[in-house]
Amino acid sequence: MALVETPATSGSVSDRARYDRATAHLDAPLAVVDLTAFDANAADLVRRAGGKPIRVASKSVRCRALLERVLKVDGFAGVMSFTLAESLWLVESGFTDVLLAYPSADRASFGRLTAEPELARQVSVVVDDAAQLDLIDAAREGSATVRVCLELDTSLQLLGGRVRVGARRSPLRTPEQLGRFAELVNGRRGFEVVGLMAYEGHVAGVGDAVRGRPLRSAAVRLMQAKARAELAVRRAEVVRRVREVAELEFVNGGGTGSVESTVAERAVTEVAAGSGLFVPRLFDNYRAFRGRPAALFAQPVVRRPGVGVVTVLGGGYAASGPAGADRSPVPYLPAGLRYDPQEGAGEVQTPLLGSAADDLLIGDRVWFRHAKAGELCERFEQLHLVEGDRVTATVPTYRGEGRTFL
Repeated sequence: MALVETPATSGSVSDRARYDRATAHLDAPLAVVDLTAFDANAADLVRRAGGKPIRVASKSVRCRALLERVLKVDGFAGVMSFTLAESLWLVESGFTDVLLAYPSADRASFGRLTAEPELARQVSVVVDDAAQLDLIDAAREGSATVRVCLELDTSLQLLGGRVRVGARRSPLRTPEQLGRFAELVNGRRGFEVVGLMAYEGHVAGVGDAVRGRPLRSAAVRLMQAKARAELAVRRAEVVRRVREVAELEFVNGGGTGSVESTVAERAVTEVAAGSGLFVPRLFDNYRAFRGRPAALFAQPVVRRPGVGVVTVLGGGYAASGPAGADRSPVPYLPAGLRYDPQEGAGEVQTPLLGSAADDLLIGDRVWFRHAKAGELCERFEQLHLVEGDRVTATVPTYRGEGRTFL
């Protein structure tokens, strides 16, 4: 499916009116995905990828119908999953080429994977430690070969390793370490190295243009420039070394925030992305791209405690990561609302301050953006798909299908 790009836009009075009209027959709380924005974001990711395929990160979507939709777009191919049970479920649902991007200790699912060759042919699992191979072998219920993807530690290390920038993921960092481990995996019966993954989260997941924080943004840009340069050289050397041992089918890297720099490396054959489809609030702080907020949730006004304040039901849907204000959802529409600093986003009620509150009545709704993509779907069983000012379909999230993998 080919998509037409449209420019990024910010929330507006017309957007609020559209969403209110589209969902007027529904009770809030509710969650929507604006399909026009979703499709435009998919098209922009394809443009940014410059011809290299994009593997969609399921953790950032958590809805089978939307995964199916984006995989029909020219330029998207394959799924990056987050648990082994999810991977098997997706394959059984008709998805192919699923990369499990996180090590698993799910013995029951490894038993199924090794017992069913059809499943094993469609799933690749990340491994970075011989103990993980031992666990898989201990869980074996069949002789199917397990497709293995090695993970490279992408962190930037300075001052002889005394300073580290980046997530603590794989213990494998150097070409020699990856090469030796590839030899170990391929020399072990029932395993085959087919891929290499390297996620540079300190580049892909850290905004470099934070509003109101110019010095921090400049420091982030300096860090990311150094990290990209160091990783490009090291990743190419790792790929060369591993290819001496294994016929790599794919070399995966990047994320929504680093698509351009990742695909520029010749060693990388595909890029991962998922958050860029929904464009949560954490992706407002990048110079390289501007997406359109596509996933929103609405909370109803249930109280008017006084002038300049309304209270909505619930809304305290904090995102994962280090605790902080940037992990809370943000009031989006109508514009001009903010949290009470003494209460923040609450478990069962959330006061909102601002002049816009005086125009809201009991039963009206406030639209929010979640801090991170995908995690919103753990709060809602359904997503209402909006086109223009109509809900054209209602589809289940993973939770709505009874699938809570984490």
